Amino acid sequence: MRTIGHFVGGKEVAGTSGRFGDVFLPMTGEVQARVALATTAEVRAVVENAKAAQAAWGATNPQRRARVLMKFLELVHREYDSLADLLAREHGKTVVDAKGDIQRGLEVVEAMIGIPHMMKGEYTDGAGPAIDMFSMRQPLGVVAGITPFNFPAMIPLWKAGPAIACGNAFVLKPSERDPSVPMRLAELFLEAGLPPGIFNVVNGDKEAVDAILDDPDIQAVGFVGSTPIAQYIYARAAASGKRAQCFGGAKNHMVIMPDADMKQTVDALIGAGYGSAGERCMAISVAVPVGDDTADRLMRELVPRVESLKIGPSTDPSADFGPMVTKAHLDKVKGYVDLGIEEGATLVVDGRGFTMQGYENGFYMGGCLFDNVTPDMRIYKEEIFGPVLSVVRAKTYEQALKLTNDHEYGNGTAIFTRDGDAARDFASRVNVGMVGINVPIPVPLAYYTFGGWKRSSFGDLNQHGPDAVRFYTKTKTVTARWPSGIKDGAEFVIPTMK
Repeated sequence: MRTIGHFVGGKEVAGTSGRFGDVFLPMTGEVQARVALATTAEVRAVVENAKAAQAAWGATNPQRRARVLMKFLELVHREYDSLADLLAREHGKTVVDAKGDIQRGLEVVEAMIGIPHMMKGEYTDGAGPAIDMFSMRQPLGVVAGITPFNFPAMIPLWKAGPAIACGNAFVLKPSERDPSVPMRLAELFLEAGLPPGIFNVVNGDKEAVDAILDDPDIQAVGFVGSTPIAQYIYARAAASGKRAQCFGGAKNHMVIMPDADMKQTVDALIGAGYGSAGERCMAISVAVPVGDDTADRLMRELVPRVESLKIGPSTDPSADFGPMVTKAHLDKVKGYVDLGIEEGATLVVDGRGFTMQGYENGFYMGGCLFDNVTPDMRIYKEEIFGPVLSVVRAKTYEQALKLTNDHEYGNGTAIFTRDGDAARDFASRVNVGMVGINVPIPVPLAYYTFGGWKRSSFGDLNQHGPDAVRFYTKTKTVTARWPSGIKDGAEFVIPTMK
């Protein structure tokens, strides 16, 4: 059986802890590899290696760093198909969805090719009598990313691309459920000309995470995952003096107005609710039709679409979605469906009994659809992270808006309507970080920033876009005056521009 170690100093190294995690093939339920779980000492060794390499990389001019990113893009495109196949086989999402995972990560790397411009500081000539003032952005040093299983290419690249472009050394702790793509990305960065030690992968569990959070040489940590862990990581990182951007759970609402084009709405809802088996932080998991007539029309069109979803192995190009990542996660999602029935919601479509012929031990589940869900139910309050859609009926637009605003999560939301006034009002008043207007999954493009509000996000700066450069650099401001502009005599008052 294949054993996955760590990527340190430009090469894969075996783990020394003697502890391993299973990497499954979700299509069949088989264990296809085992991954080493690092000790605190192993994490420390990775950080020391990264620290030794960072100084020279940070001193490399931004244009040359950008050229490495350009070469990396070329190499990933060369291996697009094999990377997508590798990703699908460990995660469970379809190959075509895996290609989207990779592409959205590459788009952030593409945006970072403009790093020579984005790292420019400011300059003021004659800020005072014979005084010039300027600022410069400098790398932090060694930074780390702790990333989730659901996007094993995209989110590591969202973290690594800006961090490396800004001149930092980067330590990635990917999910131990699907670590192979991050390991391959590290090899491709090396082939692209990135110096050894600048991109490192340390696989592990909570011990590795805590070692990263406590290490004195790691200056910043980025995390994506569940809200309880995001809050834990944010607090522990801050306690040790690190910058932290931590993104947590979501319960994304789609408000459906009476004037919405129902066919377009259902098309959008099917893809956003059930794509990737619902294992997306931007998945629509709550549909909020406004008015009973809207709700009834929605259900008439939605139910047969959910019933006809095609579930298949990850390698089936015609499948709408594939298996879930592990048996434990599958059981957890089915448990939420059981809970919804107990709570009194109406289970209109039940996918719990789905099995795939020839793949009976795979981690499959059909689409589930609840109607008459109410805000007091746990299936409404909590993130399920599976192919389960809840319909919460609202009598008015104001009630639908209040539902969205009152939920503890504020990651993404959408409104479907033909009414420009309603759309504009919703975008202005909704208390959520990312908003779609007739767009079901409003993930911003790479040159904007990605981030939720409320308990979906901890920290002041978002992922990618301008915020990423701010997060991975520190600003130094210089005030300069040369001898010809200096008057004789000591000055005892604070300098002013009066």
